[in-house]
Amino acid sequence: MATFWRTLEIGQAFVRFGQRFAASRRGNVAIIFAIVMPCLIMLTVGGVDLHRASTVRANLQDALDAAGLAAARSQYVTDEDLTRVGLAALRANLAAYPQITLREDLVTFTLDNDSVVIADATVDVRALVANIVLPPYGQILDDTLPVASHSEVNRSSKNIEVSLVLDVTGSMAGSRLAALKTASADLVELVVQDVQTPYTTRMAIIPYSVGVNLGSDATAARGSTLGATPITDASWAVGTAKTITGATRANPVVITATAHGFANDDYVWVRGVGGMSQINDKAFRVANKTANTFQLRSTNGTSYTAYTSGGTVTKCRVSDCSIVITSNNHGLAVNDPDNGFRQGAFISGVGGMTNINNTWFQIGNVTTNTFSIGVNGASYPAYTSGGSVICGRNGCPTRYFRSTQSSLYKTFPITTCSTERIGSEAYTDASPATSRTGRLYSNPAGTNLCPDAQIQPLTSVKSTLTDLIYDLEAAGSTAGHIGLAWGWYALSPSFNSLWSSNAANPYSTVQTIKTVIMMTDGEFNTNYCSGVLATNASFGGNDRIQSCNATNGTPYVQTAALCTAMKARGIIIYTVGFQIAADGAAALALRDCASSPSNAFISTSGSDLADDFAAIGRDITRLRISK
Repeated sequence: MATFWRTLEIGQAFVRFGQRFAASRRGNVAIIFAIVMPCLIMLTVGGVDLHRASTVRANLQDALDAAGLAAARSQYVTDEDLTRVGLAALRANLAAYPQITLREDLVTFTLDNDSVVIADATVDVRALVANIVLPPYGQILDDTLPVASHSEVNRSSKNIEVSLVLDVTGSMAGSRLAALKTASADLVELVVQDVQTPYTTRMAIIPYSVGVNLGSDATAARGSTLGATPITDASWAVGTAKTITGATRANPVVITATAHGFANDDYVWVRGVGGMSQINDKAFRVANKTANTFQLRSTNGTSYTAYTSGGTVTKCRVSDCSIVITSNNHGLAVNDPDNGFRQGAFISGVGGMTNINNTWFQIGNVTTNTFSIGVNGASYPAYTSGGSVICGRNGCPTRYFRSTQSSLYKTFPITTCSTERIGSEAYTDASPATSRTGRLYSNPAGTNLCPDAQIQPLTSVKSTLTDLIYDLEAAGSTAGHIGLAWGWYALSPSFNSLWSSNAANPYSTVQTIKTVIMMTDGEFNTNYCSGVLATNASFGGNDRIQSCNATNGTPYVQTAALCTAMKARGIIIYTVGFQIAADGAAALALRDCASSPSNAFISTSGSDLADDFAAIGRDITRLRISK
């Protein structure tokens, strides 16, 4: 019985101890902290690894998308072949990320019944922070984190056509142009694929400054220039010279020339008079003629020197007694149709009267087959044979025009560059066979020069594109709207007559994605009237034409109209402003032009430009990724 009571006392003592322990609050916080703290630390530092894994996932997605496209463009249909092609592309695309490990055993590329290539891939990302800070707790996360990605590419997808419109103006010289070349070449590699079946990926490059150089395609786009017309005669006189035997100091002067044969209102040329030299080498109008005398209308000889001897008088072909050129159907007019000033003509190859060769003349007295050139040929040798004349208006081989520098006339040769198209088709892609684009005449000694680099129509040959890019040189002012227009034309089937071997596909958003990438580094300052810089162009100084504002308005007005028309045809537009003011006119025009706000980029540095071009390239490539 004693043992029983002893055992009962011990049990009751344990119960009371348990109750006191349970009721005690001393040390609870420390105990809980000790238990929870490792978990809190692991969650905190593990977040670094999770963030890193998220970054890797984005890189993996880009790489898998590109690999999926490579597999989809291949000719293979079995999963084994598709995986081989896709895995090779995926390895290459992930080579830039050595901190991750591709789980090749988990990579699959399969083709479903809807011709969709389905790609899945997993990489391992080493858990750097957790394993360093919290062993052995970090082992809960393992040594690596698995990151997976999924992509689907519709094999029966679309063709891609891209126009890359590049600013090569003078302000691009130096580091800017170097950055542009690098970014553009990388874009070519990203967009243009090696395999061009069953669908194509092609790019056109449009370098622009004062215009776009069309090279040998210029005539087909702008129309032929007017050719020279042959000269069959050059003379100023009618009949033979009559001998003067007297000249009175009267008002008006009366000339005596026996049997002169002139009629009232004829125009005559006087020369060689002795004494009364005031009437020599001038044209006069005949009045009050008799058989042997006539008056020189509008003369007052009372203050002239007295006549002494000699002199001759000759009837003129035209009122100013200038040389009259005969060239059948020459097509000339007295005044320039674009600004109303006198039109010019260039004479060459004349036999005998060689004094008029290789010279521009302001013309007058125009008929269908004749015109005068404003100089008298009384002291010139007589015309014998040959010669030709070319015009100086828009459409002629050389532009003769009155510049903004007072009454100075300038002559600029035609170039192979194109400028604005005018008329009802100014903002359409109508065929150039029915609506011509504009010509460019420029000063060979000036800065408004046609760029050397010519337009490259759509091609899938990467070396052709990159060779052009690396040969670009910077010069000239900025006609961004003209570059933009040709970016459109390069994608338009209406312009296929210019480059049949590089023809654009028909408009069809189901079959072909057409995109324009418009890049500039400055304000648009160059527009045209009649083939030369307009009066209201903000560039060009005295190389601008007088009294002839741009036919289509300012460059930005033209840009807005072109962008609206392009988007209406289903063309996707990206714009890139390179080191331009974010609130400037160019930036505003580019933002308005882009197909969406996310399609407009402002690059502040060369590295930004490369990143922005790459982002555009990835976006274009993803346009035919279904998921």
